[in-house]
Amino acid sequence: MAEGWLRHHAREAGVALEVLSAGTEKTRVKPEAVTVMREVGIDLSGHTSKTLFELPDPWHFDVVLTVCDSANEACPAYPARTRRLHVAFPDPSGEPLARWRAVRDAVGEMSRALVAALSRGALPTEAELLPPARTAREG
Repeated sequence: MAEGWLRHHAREAGVALEVLSAGTEKTRVKPEAVTVMREVGIDLSGHTSKTLFELPDPWHFDVVLTVCDSANEACPAYPARTRRLHVAFPDPSGEPLARWRAVRDAVGEMSRALVAALSRGALPTEAELLPPARTAREG
């Protein structure tokens, strides 16, 4: 969902960002993610699950953003020179679509803030990207 939102907000803001997404393990793009993102006009149906090592040149990113605690724990230090940000969102797997929507909206808010900062030439702190506590608990 973060990749979809970041691409969407960058396009909306007219900011040229290359957004790539990878996980700690290759699984699949969950159908619930495709469903709830489609509800806001973002199509994830062509997205695929991949690992970091499947990305082109994974050692030269300006920013690495992790959005789940398992990724943060699996990669406590990113070995390349980059700025790493971690903003945790609950994993809605196995939850009703209402929970997926709450996480979708919180990730969307964080993505909008990140793109806005990058468009100004700034890199926000993790605290500036945290969703409101109320949003993260809804569902």
